[in-house]
Amino acid sequence: MSQKHVYSFEFFPTKTDAGQEKLLSVARQFSACSPEFFSCTYGAGGSTRDRTLNTVLQLQNEVKVPAAPHLSCVGDSKDDLRGLLAEYKAAGIKRIVALRGDLPSGMGLVSGDLRHANDLVSFIREESGDHFYIEVAAYPEMHPQARNLEDDIANFVRKVKAGASSAITQYFFNADSYFYFVERVRKAGVEIPIVPGIMPITNYSKLARFSDACGAEIPRWIRKQLEAYNDDSASIQAFGEQVITEMCEKLLQGGAPSLHFYTLNQAEPSLAIWKNLESSR
Repeated sequence: MSQKHVYSFEFFPTKTDAGQEKLLSVARQFSACSPEFFSCTYGAGGSTRDRTLNTVLQLQNEVKVPAAPHLSCVGDSKDDLRGLLAEYKAAGIKRIVALRGDLPSGMGLVSGDLRHANDLVSFIREESGDHFYIEVAAYPEMHPQARNLEDDIANFVRKVKAGASSAITQYFFNADSYFYFVERVRKAGVEIPIVPGIMPITNYSKLARFSDACGAEIPRWIRKQLEAYNDDSASIQAFGEQVITEMCEKLLQGGAPSLHFYTLNQAEPSLAIWKNLESSR
């Protein structure tokens, strides 16, 4: 019998009650996939702090799936972070995704007591010991603000040495970039699991804008095929489902420990890929 696949799914906190109800409905659909955990993002500069907290507690207590809040150090003082950690610990949260975080638009300088993700990981360990399983970010195609690949790998190694438990990557569309990154960091002495982040393809124009901003490369052959479909959303989604399913199969066959889906609070695109992967086992 083939090895069981492991999955996790990411959400972003919503601004309305109706949006929150939809999020919880989507999460309940994903609960049928027996996910390892759900994660919930944290807005630039801590702008969604309360909504992230509330969403995480609802996912864990109402949907009954372990939930992991994103926590970033940009815009938060140590006291802010200490209070959140205590609240999460008291609520039975066991996992945190620790990030430097994005600057809110208009913020010219980094604010907060901690400047880098490795500082945040160290702080969580100092405050909470081994209570939290700490996820950090990894960038197979290099962080867009890194000077070069060597610096980016060194930054990643610092996060691991600070106490990270595992890593989730930025999404990508070239499995070889993931395998190369894993090979490089293994040679640097990193042994923690590195989980591929998976972004379903549903809308080309939005995906292109987002990918350009975050440094995720859309291979030319995928870009050209998506462009050829113009506004034919059904063809874009069918092609995207096939491309991402095949990449996920390659990743799992190549030793990826699990898959983390960036759902954008939508059920069907990620569920379609999940169903394809499970039916091919």
